[in-house]
Amino acid sequence: QVQLVESGGGLVQPGGSLRLSCAASGNIFSINAMGWYRQAPGKRELVADISSDGNTFYADFVKGRFTISRDSAKNTTYLQMNSLKPEDTAVYYCNAHLEPFDSIGAGLDYWGKGTLVTVSS
Repeated sequence: QVQLVESGGGLVQPGGSLRLSCAASGNIFSINAMGWYRQAPGKRELVADISSDGNTFYADFVKGRFTISRDSAKNTTYLQMNSLKPEDTAVYYCNAHLEPFDSIGAGLDYWGKGTLVTVSS
């Protein structure tokens, strides 16, 4: 079994900051990439991701404001969110593209349950 557990969401005023964390645990052989998606009413969209060798991708709407990082030893990824805007309000989901011990080479996607970020005055 593989679990992803997010933390760090909450209510923040416009212009404020939050830091999300996501820890992966369980039957993990290797993690290829970890990332963050968000979903407001509508479709889920990619916010940022980071590969096993540290390459990062950011959606245009968060460039310069959000920073993704990763602690490979802890199978954990972080999303530092600064200069938050009301339109950043959403449920943020952690994603990991990984190989479980019982499916080495498969490259499977796992999701956390999400953490709510609300940006409001």
